[in-house]
Amino acid sequence: MLQKSKKICFLLLVSLVPGVAFSGVIYKEKIHYELVTPPQPTSVEGKVEVVEMFWYGCPHCNKLEPYVERWLKKKPKEAEFIRMPAIFRPGWEIGARAYYTAEILGVVDTIHPAMFEAMHGQKKKMDTEAQLMDFFKQHGVSNKDFNRAFRSFAVEAKIRRSKDMSQRYGIKGVPSIIVNGKYRSSGHLAGGNANLFKVVNFLVDKEASGK
Repeated sequence: MLQKSKKICFLLLVSLVPGVAFSGVIYKEKIHYELVTPPQPTSVEGKVEVVEMFWYGCPHCNKLEPYVERWLKKKPKEAEFIRMPAIFRPGWEIGARAYYTAEILGVVDTIHPAMFEAMHGQKKKMDTEAQLMDFFKQHGVSNKDFNRAFRSFAVEAKIRRSKDMSQRYGIKGVPSIIVNGKYRSSGHLAGGNANLFKVVNFLVDKEASGK
């Protein structure tokens, strides 16, 4: 099952060409990004929504994280960034539940990078509720708070939305970036992780300026 999941994660990146630069190039539909058909509603007003679809078990999502963090430090002021764990298979749900638990408890900044480090750096398993409870406790979250959030109505609602949007965005794998519910791109389409955020900035500007 894990191998099948990793194939989905890998799908968008098998043709990754590192070091390709698009300086001075106009980014084009079907080359650097694709249209989301039909366009999907966004959850923010007055900003251009940028959604990162990811899975904690995906090595490519792990490699993208430093690029995400660098982009966040200088992202366009018009952009609003949202992480959304993708759910393509039942086995992906527990990671999504962990993310949303951290979000509700206000500890995403601690738990999110630690999850990637634990799974990819330390090769730890994070596929049971008990393992996650222990992990959260190691990072300052009491078992009581964890249990209160992990299967809460709020988390269940977010899980349902993740499952729905994983299909509606039309993505074939992760990581993928969705801009304003209208465009999707990836390291594969952009020509590398660094170039991905150049494409994202181009699309944010396109939406913000109404071009």
